[in-house]
Amino acid sequence: MELLSIPLPSPAAGTNRMLPILRFGKEGAGPKAYIQASLHADELPGMLVAHHLRNQLAELEQQGQLLGEVILVPAANPIGLAQTVLGTSLGRFDLRTGQNFNRQFHNLSSTVLARVKSQLGSDSHTNQHLIRAAIRGCLMEQTATDELSAQRLELMRLAADADVVLDLHCDCEAVLHIYTGTPLWERVAPLAGLLDARVALLETNSGDDPFDEACSRIWWDIAAQVGNEFPIPLACLAVTVELRGLADVRHGYAERDAIALIDFLRLQGIIAGPLSQTILAACEPTPLAGCVPLTAPTAGLVVYLRELGETVKAGEPLIDLIDPVSGKVQQLLAPVDGIFFARENRRYVPPGTRLSKVAGREALRNGPLLSA
Repeated sequence: MELLSIPLPSPAAGTNRMLPILRFGKEGAGPKAYIQASLHADELPGMLVAHHLRNQLAELEQQGQLLGEVILVPAANPIGLAQTVLGTSLGRFDLRTGQNFNRQFHNLSSTVLARVKSQLGSDSHTNQHLIRAAIRGCLMEQTATDELSAQRLELMRLAADADVVLDLHCDCEAVLHIYTGTPLWERVAPLAGLLDARVALLETNSGDDPFDEACSRIWWDIAAQVGNEFPIPLACLAVTVELRGLADVRHGYAERDAIALIDFLRLQGIIAGPLSQTILAACEPTPLAGCVPLTAPTAGLVVYLRELGETVKAGEPLIDLIDPVSGKVQQLLAPVDGIFFARENRRYVPPGTRLSKVAGREALRNGPLLSA
C-alpha cells in the first residue's frame, strides 16, 4: 500500500488542504480500479466501507492476489469535510460557490473524439489505448486555480483511465441502490446482485455531469458519433453506489459491502481468487427518467405511511404532510407504480422539499434528472 497526498490550491492565506490517496498494486501493472468515498462529504457510509476496503486490499496485496492496480480515495472531498456551520456538517454543496460537489465534472467526449478520430482503426484494443491516452492528455493540459475546480480535476485525473470506477454515496434514508449508464447494465448486474441492491437506475445522460458519468459516458458518446465505422469498447465501467441512508454507518453493513466490492473486482480480473459469496439475481433495472420524486407543496410535519423498499401503486397514500398550527393534513400520493426506495430524513420541511423517490418502469421525465 502506498499513501499519496495531492495538494489543493490554498483557499485563503495561511491555509491549505490535501487529497489523500491509497494505491494498492503497481501503477500500470494491469487492469485498474478506482474507488472513492464521500464526494458528498456528509455521506459517511462509504467512508466506513473504504476503511474496511483498506484493510482487505492491504491483505490481498500481501498475499499477491492483486492482478492490477486499485486506487482508493477514502475521503474524496476535504473541502466539504471542513464545512461545519453551527455544529452541522454541510458536505453536499460548496459554501463558496453553492455548487454541488458531484456535478460539473469534465465532459471530454467532443474534445477527445476530435483528438483521436483521424487515428482510429479497425482494432478495438488499439482504439481503446488511443482514447485513454487522449483522456489523460486532455486532463493533464487543463489547469485549475481555485480549490473546488482543482479537486474535481485531480479526482478525474485519478479515475478517468480506470477500467472500473465505483463512487460511494448514500441518500438521506434509503434502501441500497445504484446508478449507472444504460449501456453498462449487463456488466453491472453482478454488482447489483452482490450488493443485494433493490433498485438500479439507468441513463445515458442524466444532466449536470456527475462524476461516474463523466468517467464512463465518453465511451458510448464516441461510439455513437463514429457509428459502425470504428469499434469503440465501453472501457470504463462506472457506477454510483448509494449505500442506504445517512445514519447507516455500521460495521456489519460496511464489512458486507466491502466484501461485495472486492468480489466484483474479482469478476473484473483485478483481484485473483474465488468469490466470497453467491451472486444473487439482480433487481430489475429501471430508467432514471422513471424515478419520480414527490415534493412538499407546503411546509409541514412529515409522516411516512409506507416503508422503504415496498412496492407501491400510483395513487396510494405515501405521506401525511401536517400543518401543526391549523391541523390541516395533506395526503401525498405515490406518483407512479414502483419501488419506494428513498426519502427525506427530516420530519419537518419547508415547501419544495423532495420528500421521497419512487422508481417506476416508464421514462416520464426529461432534462436534468438528478436532485440538486
